[in-house]
Amino acid sequence: MNFLFDLFPVILFFAAFKLADIYVATAVTIAATFVQIAWIWLRTRKVSGMLWTSFAIVTLFGGMTLFLRDETFIKWKPTVLYWALSSAFIIGRLCGKNLIRGLLGAQLTLPEAVWNRLNWAWTGFFAFMGLANLAVAFFMGLSTAAWVNFKLFGSMGMTLAFVLAQGFMLAKYIENDEKQP
Repeated sequence: MNFLFDLFPVILFFAAFKLADIYVATAVTIAATFVQIAWIWLRTRKVSGMLWTSFAIVTLFGGMTLFLRDETFIKWKPTVLYWALSSAFIIGRLCGKNLIRGLLGAQLTLPEAVWNRLNWAWTGFFAFMGLANLAVAFFMGLSTAAWVNFKLFGSMGMTLAFVLAQGFMLAKYIENDEKQP
């Protein structure tokens, strides 16, 4: 259920685009992200830094899209978010922190080398996703509708495939965890 809640703004963006246009979809996404943050804040009194970053980026790029009536800005938003995440993983490592371990360490016990590979895998994945968004949005000559479809289905499909691959890689460590007394 939490996964669907996380996708709430993206799904509403897709629906609003199909029913109206990119500008309505952009406004809906900004509003949906605001509602998402408000809901989390009311329930937990804590909002993750990642969600605040996403809100700032969608508000900035979405706001420029609406103000200038130029869809280029909203098309850049996923790339900026992906690259911000990739950069955060790199900066974390340079500062001696492993952000993936920070996110998953309570659920998994892994050797240090595996945590490092996992951190670099996510770093590379986010960098790749930023490039993939740019390619579809600007360099492949596709329509905005094709980009919107990629944003929902292509990005989600690639993320799901990546997470499943990570799951297969980590399965042997999870099994070892369960066998320990």
